[in-house]
Amino acid sequence: MSRIVAVIDGEHYPPVVRFALDELGRCGEVVAAVFAGGAEKVDGLGSYGLPVIAAASVPDALAEALATYAPDEVVDLSDEPVLCAADRFRLASVALAAGATYRGADFTFTPPVCDTLTDTPALAIIGTGKRVGKTSVSAYAARRLTMAGRDIVVLAMGRGGPAEPELIRGDQVALTTADLIALSAAGVHASSDCYEDAVMSRVATVGCRRCGGGLAGETFYSNVAAGAALADSLGRDLMILEGSGSAIPPVRADARLLVIGAAQGPGYVTDYFGPLRLALADVVVVAGAEEPVASKDTVAAVMDAVRAARPDISCVPVVFRPKPLQPVAGSRVFFATTASPALVPLLAEYLESEYGCTVVAWSASLSDRARLRADIATAAGTFDLLVTELKAAAIDVVAAAGEAAGVPTVLCDNVPVPVEGADLEAAIDDVTALTASRAAGRDPR
Repeated sequence: MSRIVAVIDGEHYPPVVRFALDELGRCGEVVAAVFAGGAEKVDGLGSYGLPVIAAASVPDALAEALATYAPDEVVDLSDEPVLCAADRFRLASVALAAGATYRGADFTFTPPVCDTLTDTPALAIIGTGKRVGKTSVSAYAARRLTMAGRDIVVLAMGRGGPAEPELIRGDQVALTTADLIALSAAGVHASSDCYEDAVMSRVATVGCRRCGGGLAGETFYSNVAAGAALADSLGRDLMILEGSGSAIPPVRADARLLVIGAAQGPGYVTDYFGPLRLALADVVVVAGAEEPVASKDTVAAVMDAVRAARPDISCVPVVFRPKPLQPVAGSRVFFATTASPALVPLLAEYLESEYGCTVVAWSASLSDRARLRADIATAAGTFDLLVTELKAAAIDVVAAAGEAAGVPTVLCDNVPVPVEGADLEAAIDDVTALTASRAAGRDPR
C-alpha cells in the first residue's frame, strides 16, 4: 500500500476535506497533510484527523513532510485561489526531486526513472533545453579529467543516436572528417553527440538513442540502459552521462551538473520544472552568458535565480569560443555554426585573431539544411577551407559539399570559457570528487 501525503487548503470546509481524505485512504495510507493556506472555512488545523504540516512557505512545508514521512506520492486536494498552476509546478518539483509522484484531480507527474545502476561512478550533465551547451561542457570536462589521469567513458543519448548502443573508441582512434563522411554515407547520423564527444575529447564514448521527452525529463523510449551496461563493462574510473535536450539519462547518477542557457531567461530556473532540475543539481553552468546572446540583465537574473534557490552550490557563467582541430592559418574560411546570427561576427573575429585565418563567409543555419546549402552555394569560390562545428548538418551537408568541391573541412570545438572570474575547472573537479565520494558510499547492489 502506497504512503500518501495530501495537500489541503482552508477554502474547503473541513468535513469535506475529511471526506476526501477518507476516500483517498481507500487507495493508500494517508500519513500526513500539508496545509497550503486559505482561511475562509477553517479555524485551526486540528480537525483533520492526521498530522498537518504548515511552514513559512508551502514548498517548505511539503519538503518537511517528504523528509519526515517518506511518502510514495503527494496528492493535491487543493484548488484555486490558494494554489495556482505555477504553485503546483513548484510543489511537483519538490515532490519529484524527493522521488515521490505528484498528482491531482486531472494530472499526474512522476519522477524521471533513473533505475539503471552502474558499478562505475556516474556524473550526469543535464540541461534545460537543446543547444544550451551540454555536449561542449561534457567534452571539456572529459578532456580535463583525462589530462588529470582519470579513465573516462562518456554515455551519450541523442535524437539521432544508433539503433544499438555503439562503442566509439575515441581514446584509440582519431576519427577524421573522411571517416565521418563515410559513416554519413552509410546512413549514420555522424554529427550525433556521441561522435562529437569522441572527436573533441578523444575518450571512449557509447552512443545511444532516445525519442520523446517529458516535462520532468523522462524519455519515452531509449536504449540507454543497454548502453550503460556496455559503458560499465569497460571498467573506467568515471562515466559521464550526457543528457539530450532537457531529457535526463535514465541511469542513476551519483552527482549532476546542470547547464542552463542564459538566453532562456530566469523562467527556466523558476518556472515549470526548472526548480526540479535545479534541485537535482550539484553545480550549475550558465552558458552563453554574454551579449548579444543574452543581455547583462538577463544573465544577472538567471544567476540571481539560481543563487536564491540554491545558495549552496557553485554557479559558473561561461561563453563559448571556436577552436579548430587542425591549423587554419592563412586560409579563406567559410564558417558554419549553430550560434545565433548576432553572435557570429564576434566568433568570426575570434577565429581570425586567434588562428590566423580570414573568415570570408559564414552560415548560422547549421541546423537548417536548405538554408545551409544556399549559404554555401552563395559563397562558392570565395573560400578554400570549410570550418564547422560537429553538429546537425555538419557532415551530410558541409563536409559533403566540401568533398564535392575539393575543399577540405576542418571541425571545430566549442570551448567553454568562464567569465566574471568564475572557475569552471574547480567546479568540475569538485563535482567529480563528489561523484566519487557518493559512489563509494552507495549501498551494495
